[in-house]
Amino acid sequence: MSPKRGERAAPPPGPGEWDVRFATGEAAKGWEQLAVQAAGNTRAAWVLMRTDPAPAVRTERHHRLKGELAHGAHRGQPIERWQIEVTAGGRIWYLLDTERHTVWIDQASTGHPKVTDR
Repeated sequence: MSPKRGERAAPPPGPGEWDVRFATGEAAKGWEQLAVQAAGNTRAAWVLMRTDPAPAVRTERHHRLKGELAHGAHRGQPIERWQIEVTAGGRIWYLLDTERHTVWIDQASTGHPKVTDR
């Protein structure tokens, strides 16, 4: 059975870890596709989101988005949006809910997000 909106992307978090959940059903489907295409990289991205979703030292593969993409909304509240480059084209975008210590995956895809091609 495929994961759905609101469900966890993996087991419950351990002490000090972030809860990783899907913000949308489309994100859950994209996650499954990424896992098939690049299992090791998808797992490494999950570990990053679980342990260090907002790293002090950002890289080209893991960073906060810029401009109008830098924020998203969850439960009506604007929160930071981050990106992990999983493959050359594959991306995970997530919202960082610091109040709930939760990472909300709002987009996961095997191809580069078209919205960034503007």
